[in-house]
Amino acid sequence: MKILLVASGAREHAIADALARSPQKPEIISVCTTNNPGLKRLSTELHVGNILDFPWVMEIAQKAKPDLAIVGPDDPIGNGLADVLEDAGIPAMAPKKSLARIESSKSFARDLLRNTVPDSVPQYRVFTSYEPKELNKFIAQDLKGNYVVKYDALRGGKGVKVSGEHLATIEEGMQYAKDCIEEGGRVVIEEKLVGVEFSLLSFVSGTQVVDMPAIQDHKRAYAGDTGPNTGGMGTYTDSDHSLPFLTREDLARAKEINRLTAQALLTACGEPYRGILYGGFIAVADGIRVIEFNARFGDPEALNVLPLLSSDLVAICQAITQGTLPEDLVRFDHKATVCKYLAPESYPVSKDQRGAVVTFPPVPKNARLFFGDIAENEQGILHVGGSRTAGIVGIGETLAEAETIAEEFCRQVKGPVRHRADIGTAALIEQRMQTMRALRTLV
Repeated sequence: MKILLVASGAREHAIADALARSPQKPEIISVCTTNNPGLKRLSTELHVGNILDFPWVMEIAQKAKPDLAIVGPDDPIGNGLADVLEDAGIPAMAPKKSLARIESSKSFARDLLRNTVPDSVPQYRVFTSYEPKELNKFIAQDLKGNYVVKYDALRGGKGVKVSGEHLATIEEGMQYAKDCIEEGGRVVIEEKLVGVEFSLLSFVSGTQVVDMPAIQDHKRAYAGDTGPNTGGMGTYTDSDHSLPFLTREDLARAKEINRLTAQALLTACGEPYRGILYGGFIAVADGIRVIEFNARFGDPEALNVLPLLSSDLVAICQAITQGTLPEDLVRFDHKATVCKYLAPESYPVSKDQRGAVVTFPPVPKNARLFFGDIAENEQGILHVGGSRTAGIVGIGETLAEAETIAEEFCRQVKGPVRHRADIGTAALIEQRMQTMRALRTLV
């Protein structure tokens, strides 16, 4: 069994770690943006280059003759690598380009959901030309100045700007909307939602949908949810596979929306979605809304759920590509996880620490270490890059235990790196619960 893994960092290190636990003992051929030390140790071959250079990727694939390909990052998925692999006779555990528009086109996703699950969608409009009067009226009057501007296509997680956080005035929002239209041809303007965000990822093969544990991500750079947005500074899952601030009805509704979306994609695109469907949700005063969908594992979310996967990831991926995904093929341990991302001290403002040495303690049995933007020299010395360095995951019977494990590990790392010590703590989780209680007493 050979698997081609298209990779960019810690997410794929976690995928490779789960693949390596398979009783099928696959050979992993990794095609990666960097010489990731974690992937290097788990792979039979590691090729470093531009993963958007599809002819280069396919040259490696044709030589390796893999039985299966797994595409991790959003850009190669959104640009159609699954189509190229499938055309070459290589089954791909990733959606084709048309289906991947659920992530790569914000307007496609909003229109699909409006026609499928209308009560999950905030008020929005798509603009394909800059119309100052119409734009101002929609933002100022219809949305009462509480708005979000979304670049329509993929932009490395940095295409969304929110009023009151990134945009101080309506004029700033209109200028950003104009920039989006000029660069990408369209922009989505939508209502700013108030509530608590969470993620629900599902394995999907056509209309067969099997869910993973619910997760909460923390995008802000600094403790207390302050500072600029990042790729994600950490995440947590609870042992019951839900989250403390969600009701049973909230989680059930999120699961239902993922299923309805998979069905809608089949109808709209005329072919089955095969891969990971990642619903980004927000619990609001009167239920659940969809913030966005992604067409792949999240990073850090994969770092939480894959260590809990007690069944065979290789068999799951095979079943997805073959269109036969029984629910009992997927099993997760009922444990809590807390992931805290280490990042250079200057991240995300600058890359001043790039090249600095970082050292890690031995990894205990109840923790995991997944490498992100980090390099290893010939002597085995690790050097930080400019982005997130490594994800540290604590695994415990309770959230408190998992948080303690992750925090203790993070504190033992030596080098100019930092992490958010508050992620997964009782105090921060209680804030989320208080927010939801306050919102729902108003209904």
